[in-house]
Amino acid sequence: MRKMMYGVTLIELMIVVVILAIIVGFGVPGYRQYVMRANRADATTTLLRIAAAQERWFIANGAYATTAGELTNAPPAGLGFASTERGYYNLGVAAGAGGPAVGYTVTATADAGERQADDADCQSFTINERGQRTAANGGGADTTEDCWR
Repeated sequence: MRKMMYGVTLIELMIVVVILAIIVGFGVPGYRQYVMRANRADATTTLLRIAAAQERWFIANGAYATTAGELTNAPPAGLGFASTERGYYNLGVAAGAGGPAVGYTVTATADAGERQADDADCQSFTINERGQRTAANGGGADTTEDCWR
């Protein structure tokens, strides 16, 4: 007479481990791409907030804020933006072609110390006084259509 065995054999356990490894192997990279796309909102929302703050600054001062001090100092001495809200991007500001009385360009660049720097498709975002938005990948090619969604 045979005795009934209960439990899991080593072969069955290894099959389950292999199946889980395949699922994780496909899932993790896709999830990482999703997280990087979602973190792009950190740059875009901050740039839109800065554009609105720049218009208020222009009304009060007759020129746009175009120095690092004016960007980072708390109001009323500046706009109060040292970095993006979650810190995934570094901010920079420059005067437009006609000077600070005419325009500005604000840039958000992926922070090298953060995981967002791995997002090769959208390394930098810019906005200017006319509301023109641009984005560039790691090689400098224009990726505005894909990044500013």
